[in-house]
Amino acid sequence: MSYRLYHNPRCSKSRQALSLLQIRKIEFDEYRYLDLGVKPEDLEILCKLDDIIRTGDAEYKASPINLEDQYEVNALLQTSPNLCQRPILIANGKAVIGRPPENILTLLPEA
Repeated sequence: MSYRLYHNPRCSKSRQALSLLQIRKIEFDEYRYLDLGVKPEDLEILCKLDDIIRTGDAEYKASPINLEDQYEVNALLQTSPNLCQRPILIANGKAVIGRPPENILTLLPEA
């Protein structure tokens, strides 16, 4: 199974999620989405997550979009990846926002 962690090293929740994966010795791709943008192949799954957009951010408040419209969410994630929640773990066509970080455990195999 392959895992990709959307990670922002400046975010404490993201660092906690990273640590949870490392402690469990899970191999994963640490994906720095702020530097690289959202992976095009992940857009569809990310757009389906509730609360994927950081609506408290000033950039979002300056020009809010219809969060029910996946096309608008998709476009926003492409142009403003900084508005994407973090951390996010993606595995086998599923994704979960790691808020709290322990949420990522739902995608891991049973120990």
